[in-house]
Amino acid sequence: MPNFTILILGCGNMGGAMLAGWLAAGLDPARFTVVDPYLAEAPAGVQLLRAVPPGPFDAVLLGIKPQTLDEAAPMLAEAVGPDTVLLSILAGTEVASIRARVPHAGAVVRVMPNLAAAIGRSPMGLFGTGCNAAQREQIDVLLAPLGTAEWLADEALMDAVTALAGSGPAFVYRIIDALAAGGAGLGLDPDQARRLAVTMVDGAGRLAATTDLAPAELARRVTSPGGTTAAGLAVLDADSALFRLVEATLKAARDRGAELAAAAREQS
Repeated sequence: MPNFTILILGCGNMGGAMLAGWLAAGLDPARFTVVDPYLAEAPAGVQLLRAVPPGPFDAVLLGIKPQTLDEAAPMLAEAVGPDTVLLSILAGTEVASIRARVPHAGAVVRVMPNLAAAIGRSPMGLFGTGCNAAQREQIDVLLAPLGTAEWLADEALMDAVTALAGSGPAFVYRIIDALAAGGAGLGLDPDQARRLAVTMVDGAGRLAATTDLAPAELARRVTSPGGTTAAGLAVLDADSALFRLVEATLKAARDRGAELAAAAREQS
């Protein structure tokens, strides 16, 4: 896609992470136009504007806050055409709600990444309508530098993907904090405990990502009968407390996504 043009409307934490991932992968900065009234500067070679320019663009990424969609939608009148792929990272905002506000878009695709897109390691849930085969292939190619995309057959599953893949890093960071605090509680220097926790989680995650073994099998291989790991797992596994806690955490995040979607539907 050598001449593929991309407009990013709203370049906050997530939009900025995606832009960083694309640029790190070698995409030409000149292909990107960022519209953000608050961003002080854009990466070298990326055009930064305060208002949406005329297009149409090949792709438009909605990186604004969901509650500002009504205000932003009219600005896209000239930037979005019938061949434009409209990508949305707005949590809890369904395709139908986006189409109601930007009806002239060709394809509308919801994308749920996380901040690891900046280093090309984000999982991404995708659901869209109006995509022909060529556009779907273009989307796959466009998102490939950011991580691994998973197309969903049912939009209702986007709330679950948001909870697991979108919000999930925050939950993992809490676990890292807990591991570091636990290490410090055992007498380690707090900074040293944090470094050990971060490196351990990084290594464990990389191993899980590069092997065909299930996580349960990896845990078994770390564990010697009657050893230190077995003693720790006995605490984690008691009454399935860890599994129940994580399930409740994801359910709360998923349900909040469903609430946001319902609110957006009411405003359509």
